[in-house]
Amino acid sequence: MYHFFTETEFFTESEAVITGPDVNHIKNVLRMKPGEKLLLSDGKGTNCLCEITELFPDKVLAKILPEEVDDTELPVKVTLYQGLPKADKMEFIIQKCVELGVTKIVPVDTDRAVVKLDAKKEEAKRKRWYGISESAAKQSKRMIVPEVGNVMKFKAAIEAAALDDLAIIPYEDSESLPGAGGMALTRELIGSLKPGQSLSVFIGPEGGFSDGEVELAMQSGVKPVTLGKRILRTETAGMFVMAAVGLLLE
Repeated sequence: MYHFFTETEFFTESEAVITGPDVNHIKNVLRMKPGEKLLLSDGKGTNCLCEITELFPDKVLAKILPEEVDDTELPVKVTLYQGLPKADKMEFIIQKCVELGVTKIVPVDTDRAVVKLDAKKEEAKRKRWYGISESAAKQSKRMIVPEVGNVMKFKAAIEAAALDDLAIIPYEDSESLPGAGGMALTRELIGSLKPGQSLSVFIGPEGGFSDGEVELAMQSGVKPVTLGKRILRTETAGMFVMAAVGLLLE
């Protein structure tokens, strides 16, 4: 079933209105007709099954059907703080982590990040990244479109993560740190989260986090964890954590 998003103000008790680029997609690409059903979300956590009633040049009207729609969100909110990677890896990371249930993705300027974005480039990138998030949310039938935040400095990201119930930082040398517990600890920390709680995940760029960044994170209460015996690429590590969250908590 095709899935679309519309603004909350376009929902009523019994009817929804679709506007914008999706109108052309519904009418001229998919060639949908009155009577056909679609899944509609307000992007903030509400999904409903709808039936198209009328098509106009600038909008599509649909009645809301009484059937319940499954909740497709993870039981916890996950924010991915992703060290800025090279080339188009960020697009891949956003796409796949949205499919896996991430709530928000924040690009982070770290010590070893090669990519540096000025204000003009960042604005253009964020528009592109949001479009990828929206497309992935439609494909995976998410109830929200995960936000892609502004680029943050590592210290500011650490401070923001302090508001969450748990923050972890996968680190290849975590076994050498005090309190190391291997994969058992990783499973225990993620598995201890309760529905409605929040998790922050810090993933480094290609060169990983510097020792100073890991130390700062630990001083702020972020837990260093391992993701196993193999070294994962920056575009793989976040997906690994998201898959683990789904496996352990859904």
